[in-house]
Parts: sequence; C-alpha cells; structure tokens
Amino acid sequence: MIDETNRGANGQFTGVVPLDVVAREGGLSVMKGILEGRLPGAAMAKTLNFWLTTVEEGLIVFTGTPTGDHLNPLGSIHGGWAATIMDSSLACAVMTTIKPGEGYTTVEFKLNLTRPILPDMGELACEGRIVHRGRTIATSEAYLRDSSGKLLAHGTETCAIFPIDKLIR
Repeated sequence: MIDETNRGANGQFTGVVPLDVVAREGGLSVMKGILEGRLPGAAMAKTLNFWLTTVEEGLIVFTGTPTGDHLNPLGSIHGGWAATIMDSSLACAVMTTIKPGEGYTTVEFKLNLTRPILPDMGELACEGRIVHRGRTIATSEAYLRDSSGKLLAHGTETCAIFPIDKLIR
C-alpha cells in the first residue's frame, strides 16, 4: 500500500527501495520501477520538488521546479538545489548499469554553476549520462538546463561498484 502523504507534486511516491529488490532486479529495472510508480523515489526529490522523467540504460533525466522554499538569502536558488538534482542524475545514470547482486555509492562529485538559478525560471531538466562503466568504478556527467536549453550547471561523478551484500545489514 502506498502512503499518499509521500507523493510529490508530480504524483511519484517516495520512500526507500528495499536492498533485496535492488540485489534481485538490478539498477535499470529499479529505476524503471521508480518511474512507473512500482517503487519509491528518494524523499529528497519531494522536498526539493523534482522528479524522474526519463530512464534508459546509461541515461537519466530528472525534471524539477525550484520554488521560493529553495532560495538563499540573496534571493536566488541555493546551490544545494542544483547539487542535489545533479547528484541524483549523475548517480542514477550509474544505477542504470548496476547488475543484479551489485551495489554502488558516490565517491566524489563536482559541479560548476554557470549562471544563477532564479525562482521564476520554471521547470528545469537535468540529464545524466554514463561516461565509463568499469568493473569497480563508473563515471558520469550531467547538464542542468532551463526550458530554452541554456546551461545552468554541469558536473561529473565517480561511483564505486561493489557486491551489494556490503550494503545489506
């Protein structure tokens, strides 16, 4: 049963995907399950008003609309909003390559903010793509753009890949 209080503005619900599901299905199936509403997305996405819109192997898109709740003291959108949607896109692009029995975690990520994000910009899209998928390390890149395609931020991420039983307690 889905708790309706855990739904974001786009209707996707949030929570925690059981690790045994990830271990059994692998990353691409889990990410598609989140997009389809079979599995929950991250609660942080509800808090920051973004949602999953595209899932393919090696490709993820999150779309979101920052609001007045995400402002810094100077009146622009806090860099943490951009960092979170970027990290989500970067990591989930890697997640789409995770095989059954594998887990992963972010080792480092870097982003560059190229212009201010303002509260009246409307819907923004962040596309993450896999750059390299090795046996124990994967790298990805992402681009955050406004509705006209202007680049707002870009970044890269490195993830470690390991047997998922290291995460299961």
